[in-house]
Amino acid sequence: MLKKIVFDKEFDLILCLDAILPEADFFYKYKNIPIYAADGAALQLLEMGIMSDMVVGDLDTLMNDKRAGEFDKERIICIENQEYNDFEKTLFVAKSKGFANILITGFQGGELEHTLNNWSIFKKYAGELNMCIYDLTRYGFVIDEDVEIAVSKDEMISILPQPEIRLTTQNLKWELQDERLVFGKREGIRNRALSEIIRIYVSSGSALLFINERMPFCPKKI
Repeated sequence: MLKKIVFDKEFDLILCLDAILPEADFFYKYKNIPIYAADGAALQLLEMGIMSDMVVGDLDTLMNDKRAGEFDKERIICIENQEYNDFEKTLFVAKSKGFANILITGFQGGELEHTLNNWSIFKKYAGELNMCIYDLTRYGFVIDEDVEIAVSKDEMISILPQPEIRLTTQNLKWELQDERLVFGKREGIRNRALSEIIRIYVSSGSALLFINERMPFCPKKI
């Protein structure tokens, strides 16, 4: 059944990872949305004059910084278990607090393996939480069923299989007709919308769909 992806609800939470974050102006626009920081991301935010509502992780970065004393103890949750990275630990806490619509910033930057690990965690929790990556005015979120999305004509549309998807597209410049995309073999990057509505029909698998941002609203299926 074809579902529409609409953008009429604000995010519950902004989750910041310790990589490349947006500028301070980005966060000042959304003061009513709580911010959770994964360890060192809290220090980046502090430099912008922004105090995180919660700091989560093994805290090896935060506690080795002289500014650690500026954070109230009730804002800090230390999880030392090294089976999980700080992104996953922060998701644990966010989920336990009832947050479901989560905007993720700082997803990439720094060590490449760290970024790839973040992608693995994102995929792991995509079925439980409505997560959306924000980076350089773009959104990335999971599709795993038939969807219709309102876009701008000529908007760049990218489909990155995770790790595999069979799909048919409608109203894209380079259409796919029941074709298979496989990570490491074939992707669907930098396509273009031919109209203000695109449709993607998923036969199997899932993918990350990248479109232009719709801040402050999150993608929601109806």
